[in-house]
Amino acid sequence: MAGAVSALFLLDIKGRVLIWRDYRGDVSAVQAERFFTKLIEKEGDHESHSPVVFDDGISYMFIQHNNVFLMTAARQNCNAVSILLFLHRVVDVFKHYFVELEEESLRDNFVVVYELLDEMMDFGYPQYTEAKILSEFIKTDAYRMEVTQRPPMAVTNAVSWRSEGIRYKKNEVFLDVVESVNILVNSNGQIIRSDVVGALKMRTYLSGMPECKLGLNDRVLLEAQGRTTKGKAIDLDDIKFHQCVRLARFENDRTISFIPPDGTFDLMTYRLSTQVKPPIWVEAQVERHSRSRIEMMVKARSQFKERSTATSVEIELPVPSDATNPSIRTSMGSAAYAPEHDALVWKIKSFPGGKEYMCRAEFSLPSITAEDAIPERKAPIRVKFEIPYFTISGIQVRYLKIIEKSGYQALPWVRYITMAGEYELRLI
Repeated sequence: MAGAVSALFLLDIKGRVLIWRDYRGDVSAVQAERFFTKLIEKEGDHESHSPVVFDDGISYMFIQHNNVFLMTAARQNCNAVSILLFLHRVVDVFKHYFVELEEESLRDNFVVVYELLDEMMDFGYPQYTEAKILSEFIKTDAYRMEVTQRPPMAVTNAVSWRSEGIRYKKNEVFLDVVESVNILVNSNGQIIRSDVVGALKMRTYLSGMPECKLGLNDRVLLEAQGRTTKGKAIDLDDIKFHQCVRLARFENDRTISFIPPDGTFDLMTYRLSTQVKPPIWVEAQVERHSRSRIEMMVKARSQFKERSTATSVEIELPVPSDATNPSIRTSMGSAAYAPEHDALVWKIKSFPGGKEYMCRAEFSLPSITAEDAIPERKAPIRVKFEIPYFTISGIQVRYLKIIEKSGYQALPWVRYITMAGEYELRLI
């Protein structure tokens, strides 16, 4: 078993202790000062961005959120990744309670913070981090009940993420398949980075303790079932599931089976490392006239099928920092000069598949530069968009079954959307 944490500290931006909880009695508050001294020393070393600091036999693991550091100190050999994940879950719980995690919200709610720290970690080992379950028996002053609170069954249950006795008049499940496309194109027009990061986001309004089964067009599953996978199956990499998914079942027959939490959660995330065709391709030509005027001609082309339409398209084109007197014409949408970003921003509300639009812009350059001046570093062209009812990976939800012992009928709703992630073209 991995080692236990000795203490958990919440520090302000200057390293002062706001709140700390001692779990094992083998460290003191002095450790916070030593940690912060080490952290300041590390700031000078640009190559070191590790969230783990080791000093005098103690391992410090930390994350920063707004103006607060969350840090654990441990004398034992802990699993660093699990502790860092735990700290991120602590942030999520605090945000559930206080809306925003900041120094002020911790000072205003320190009694609730101590109660939460006692429940989320016991003797240095992480325990419950489900905010909805914790909020059933640890309540803020506004919602604190006078009657003695019994811990909800979920705390002692095998299903710690869902309470019993949930009832809805209308039983529904909403599943959103959201994919972000990350593209990086160099100055020669070659794609040097291309991947797709996807997430299955669920909202469940189901009574009782339902069992859900989800089927995807996963190549491994379809081949195992002896089905043809011609052009319809995909290979998913780096799959990460919510804790409710039965991993043993998935490893055995690739079935995603789970009892869902109530409300909103991310069922799974995945990545596709295969190179994809950029949904929106941008070409730009820049001409400088006698060092006093610059002319830009931009073409934007949609490279997906005609039945799909991209919405909220935004193309950000870099322009020189001293550009003035913009003259802009577009064949579709509207474009405006954004001097605070040194960019021309071209917005197109609706961009159907298989279309090409153009934008021409002219700027004056009042600054005089030497002939041999070093050219300024150019920012990339950045593109934002959303394509509803479309996934670039081709992932499909083949079925979503909901089984509950009372036998009610539930309505599953599935939506697909593709959007731009880090989408940059270094063409200018």
